[in-house]
Amino acid sequence: MTTDPLGPNPDDGGLGTLLEERVEPAETEPGDHERFAHYVQKDKIMESAVTGTPVIALCGKVWIPNRDPQKFPVCPDCQKIYDGLPGGGDSGSD
Repeated sequence: MTTDPLGPNPDDGGLGTLLEERVEPAETEPGDHERFAHYVQKDKIMESAVTGTPVIALCGKVWIPNRDPQKFPVCPDCQKIYDGLPGGGDSGSD
């Protein structure tokens, strides 16, 4: 006899087992990501918006974007790195 792992099992008095997957958010770094807009690859920003995963800026800061980068000055470290990329790179600001 086969039983559904999520359905009732007649052998255990009709009780089933429900497994719940828990996703823990990744650790983000404290720092100036609240004071500056950082450069991040555009596809990573979109992925973060959909999945809620943290992004890594050119300067190495790790955080989950959640605000308008237009309201903040650009991170000086990100700007130096971005200026050194050939052709400006494929990065967006956040």
